[in-house]
Amino acid sequence: MPIEIPTDLTPELVPLSWLIGEWEGRGRLGSGDEDSEHFMQHVSFTHNGLPYLQYRAESWLTDDDGMRLRPLTVETGFWALERKQLEGDGGPGLVPGDIVPVLKSADEVEELRNQDGGFDISVSIAHPGGISELYYGQIKGPQIQLTTDMVMRGSHSKDYSAATRIFGLVDGNLLWRWDVASGAQPGKGLEAHASAVLKKVS
Repeated sequence: MPIEIPTDLTPELVPLSWLIGEWEGRGRLGSGDEDSEHFMQHVSFTHNGLPYLQYRAESWLTDDDGMRLRPLTVETGFWALERKQLEGDGGPGLVPGDIVPVLKSADEVEELRNQDGGFDISVSIAHPGGISELYYGQIKGPQIQLTTDMVMRGSHSKDYSAATRIFGLVDGNLLWRWDVASGAQPGKGLEAHASAVLKKVS
């Protein structure tokens, strides 16, 4: 399936452009074995002219046939190429940036390519319950690997210390897996948390 790049996309989002749109599908909690619970998920990646994608994922527990049982969770965040913030970038807060993109051409974006032939990326994701994650990783073609650099927890949040996520575009579908380490089980390391296959719906 060809990837269509929006004509109004800021140049540094081109490597992330295959994510843009609405995705929906089903997955399994845990390792995905016979006793793992089913869920449905709707994911959106949108852009507004600034050098990042806005991310939102809403999930519901379902029965074996995909019938929704109840809401599971919502997470939201921002995805961008990892680079030094320049004078022309907006922020912090409401400080406006330049009207034109800071990186104005594909050649300038190519200068960010790493030694593996991909691009370093950063992803921030906020969850209910006072938990926020900061991931660093790499996007190389239609594949993404992310590892938490920091997990921030509120004073009454559940134990959660680290995570990895992988995403890939396979036969036009978005496949992902999420592994998590909990502080409640020190030394146990990362364990399978969830995985899903999503189809593009718009």
